[in-house]
Amino acid sequence: MAARRPASTEASVTELVPRRVLLDTHVWLWWQKNDKRLGVRTRRLIAGSSEVRFSLASAWEMSIKEALGKLVLPRDANIALELAHSGFQELSIGLAHTEELRRLPMLHRDPFDRMLIAQSRVEGLTLVTVDAQLGAYDVQVHDATT
Repeated sequence: MAARRPASTEASVTELVPRRVLLDTHVWLWWQKNDKRLGVRTRRLIAGSSEVRFSLASAWEMSIKEALGKLVLPRDANIALELAHSGFQELSIGLAHTEELRRLPMLHRDPFDRMLIAQSRVEGLTLVTVDAQLGAYDVQVHDATT
């Protein structure tokens, strides 16, 4: 019979820090505003990740929500400049992402979240979000409130 590892070792293995992350739209907005809803652990995760991605699906979502009056952005908001300033990388939507999106079961109806899931899966990224429902997909998720 194999020896069981001590609980402290198992906990450290399950809490490995992702190095490549994709920010959900609200997480990126919270980061930009230094919003206190973004957890301390998440701030460290984002700051310490070797690759932080921002999807064009999020930019599209923000544009639509702003046009509908559901989101207010500063008049001088410039996503490209903010990404450059923060060192985050733009993630375009490619055919591999749309093919993965087609294969996803309809567990979540938000089209922007579904694209982020597909992109996370294709690119091997951990999705940083507060939406616990996204964990129902076969994708690594980090709770942004921690």
